[in-house]
Amino acid sequence: MNVLDLARADIRALTPYSSARMEASGGRVLLNANESPWSPAAQAGEGLNRYPDPQPAALLQRLAVLYGVAPEQLLVGRGSDEAIDLLVRAFCRAGEDAILVSPPTFGMYAVAAAIQGAQVLHAPLAEDFRLDADALLAALTPAVKLVFVCTPNNPSGNLVPLSVLEHIATALRGRALLVVDEAYLEFAGGPSAAALLARHDHVAVLRTLSKAYALAGARVGALLAASDVIALLRRILAPYPLPAGSIAAALAALSPDGIAQARARIALLRDQREWLRSQLVSMPGVLGVLPSAANFLCVRWREPAAIYAALLRAGVVVRDVTRYRGLADCLRISVGTPEENRVLLAALQACEEAA
Repeated sequence: MNVLDLARADIRALTPYSSARMEASGGRVLLNANESPWSPAAQAGEGLNRYPDPQPAALLQRLAVLYGVAPEQLLVGRGSDEAIDLLVRAFCRAGEDAILVSPPTFGMYAVAAAIQGAQVLHAPLAEDFRLDADALLAALTPAVKLVFVCTPNNPSGNLVPLSVLEHIATALRGRALLVVDEAYLEFAGGPSAAALLARHDHVAVLRTLSKAYALAGARVGALLAASDVIALLRRILAPYPLPAGSIAAALAALSPDGIAQARARIALLRDQREWLRSQLVSMPGVLGVLPSAANFLCVRWREPAAIYAALLRAGVVVRDVTRYRGLADCLRISVGTPEENRVLLAALQACEEAA
């Protein structure tokens, strides 16, 4: 069975929009895209009167090297969110198909499914937030076309071993696409599910430059998948998904100096994560700190609402995740710079003293 047999037949048959930039490249006199022949005001940037390349070759090449895949196995777009939306639209028929998720997890999978009119099925994480592969597979129905696994998981921070992902992928062959979200993988230091692509054409991997490469504002994400899946999604991709400024920022971040800086910062954040954990667990109001392989800690509190409000008054903003399954007493705290982490701890100490 070909992986495209899982996709919507109408999407496979769709004639995609063909942009001017896709139909022709090169040349000195560009009169094919109804662009302004002049650059905008000097302060706005030279060349912004021209549409950017829909899938910039230089960016694809650098990401291919970074993630260990071929350029034809890559799709770049507006963060991981765009890839999630494209996958749901391409593989799920409204009112007929479904996705499978393991809460508590990233909420955009369910949002994208709801927008498409696809059902969302749940195979919750275990009490210790471990992904139970057998329970996940037992929840599978014929309607499920996409199975989302986030590792390290957001918001719990747990890492799913590559061996477990391969077990799931093997069981899903011919049944559904396994989508592995690795937005935080750089902070875990473990192997990527991209290693599975050579053996499983129904595996897709979400990556992003938002976290480890400090480009959240540029919105640059990547999908790694079989070339057939990439070609299918390009049929429904927006004509020009990435602005020129975002492309330039990504290329700079992926230069040798940019990669070296990112790796140094990742190492610092990992050290700070463990130091911050050691400080938090000794605080009287803390009930526990969940293990985390990401750049955040999920912390259990005796009075999470009071702590959240007190931190906000002190100018420190954390994430209230009490609405998530199994996290009714938790706040998620991103690991900041050493100075930011010290400010956080000082604010928490002041909360304890005022109690």
